[in-house]
Amino acid sequence: MRVLVIEDDRELAEAVAVGLRRARMAVDISTDGGTGLELALETDYDVLVLDRDLPGIHGDEVCTRLVRAGTRTRILMLTAAASADDLVDGLGLGADDYLPKPFEFPVLVARICALARRSHPAAPPLLVAGDLALDTGRRQATRAGRALDLTPKEFGVLELLLAARGRTVSTEELLEGAWDRAADPFTTAVKITVSRLRSKLGEPAVIHTVARSGYRI
Repeated sequence: MRVLVIEDDRELAEAVAVGLRRARMAVDISTDGGTGLELALETDYDVLVLDRDLPGIHGDEVCTRLVRAGTRTRILMLTAAASADDLVDGLGLGADDYLPKPFEFPVLVARICALARRSHPAAPPLLVAGDLALDTGRRQATRAGRALDLTPKEFGVLELLLAARGRTVSTEELLEGAWDRAADPFTTAVKITVSRLRSKLGEPAVIHTVARSGYRI
């Protein structure tokens, strides 16, 4: 799952990003509306965590432009303004959810996971292939009832492969969906991550390489 956090309080943005990465999500950060809008328009994020009171371009305008552009990214507004009118205004702009500050971090994670499922309506909250299961809400994976100790990148790759339902997923798709913008497009990180994931999943093998195309389950 890939998330963009647009929040002008860098300390808060970094703290949110650290927590979301621990929840096995790929996270990018922007601290102003203009840069955040550019990132949101050029990258296929699952969820945008959007502060309302932003420098440059106001959060309301960011939301309006993204909705007008037809982005599939789900928008969760964060704001210190918590009145009913503020909530109605935010949702009226096209935001999918609204969370006032201060907030409980587990609530933020749960809201993001729920929105991500809505951005991919064909994917159920529990992804299953044989004895392999991944719970997108709890961010947990098991095989034959055994909990899998996966890194965020391993979890992200497994989630993308399971959600594809047997379709071959290219290396580029995996890099786009499970890594942040700092990833080198020419890196061997995907190959290495798949190799480590295969080792943790054990036998019989469930991830298959499709020559010159990518990987599939």
